[in-house]
Amino acid sequence: MEAAGRWGLIAQFPAPLKGSRFARNKLAVAGVLVVAIFLLFCFVGPLLHSTDQTHTNLTQVNLVPSDAHWLGTDAVGHDELGRLMYGGRVSLLVGLAAGILATVIGTLWGATAGYAGGWVDAVMMRVVDAGIAIPALFILLVVSAITTPDTLGLILVLGLVSWLVPSRLVRAETLTLKSRDYVLTLRATGGTHGRAITRHILPNSVSTIVVAATFQVADAILLVAYVSYLGLGVQPPKTDWGGMLSAGLTAAYSGRWWLIVPPGLAIILVVCAFNAIGDGLRDAFDVRGRG
Repeated sequence: MEAAGRWGLIAQFPAPLKGSRFARNKLAVAGVLVVAIFLLFCFVGPLLHSTDQTHTNLTQVNLVPSDAHWLGTDAVGHDELGRLMYGGRVSLLVGLAAGILATVIGTLWGATAGYAGGWVDAVMMRVVDAGIAIPALFILLVVSAITTPDTLGLILVLGLVSWLVPSRLVRAETLTLKSRDYVLTLRATGGTHGRAITRHILPNSVSTIVVAATFQVADAILLVAYVSYLGLGVQPPKTDWGGMLSAGLTAAYSGRWWLIVPPGLAIILVVCAFNAIGDGLRDAFDVRGRG
């Protein structure tokens, strides 16, 4: 999907109008609720359902769901419900942090390129075009095969391969904003380029940046699931939802559905929720959505 079609035309509107339009989008509101539920489930849930996700327990392997283990246990005796919380914590943390990192890098790069213009813009955007031509998943697989990534490593790698689309969006917004009267006035009165960017360009690009960040989080969660599913994500005893899918794949053929269905549904629900939130925010800021 092309970036312009996905993100739409962003415009500035009063906050109450944006909020009311977002609240009328039932899918977006449902997305917020789903994300909130999963955040509570993954970060508060372990306080209520304490399990050992580090040591194996070979006397409790492959147990079916029961009162003692609501989602059964896996091949090394880990409680699957606790594993789902533990893995979700990693997936959400990596997704949120990598999405924010990618948006920050892309925002700074795009704002600088768009404001500078000329040969600086041309060179910087050719770097972006070259990066977009290389699939992010390919880069992730190469890096993961060379090194053993931990949580911080995944965040950095995902952030460094995902900033390209936000940079193009912010650059397009900057090209429009830099010709506005308040920016020209600042420059005429001796204001620096940095001040123009930080005081006018970036604050007036907030809508674009927020929508970009939402989609980047969804993409990052999906990318880390891909990498972990292929066995190149965080290493045991740590896990994430993609790693749980990979570990439970063979067990699913033996009828142990509880090892693959819950993490699969979690990934689908969270990614769809963030995309729904992004769509809602985009429509709330979209000039074509007024009516």
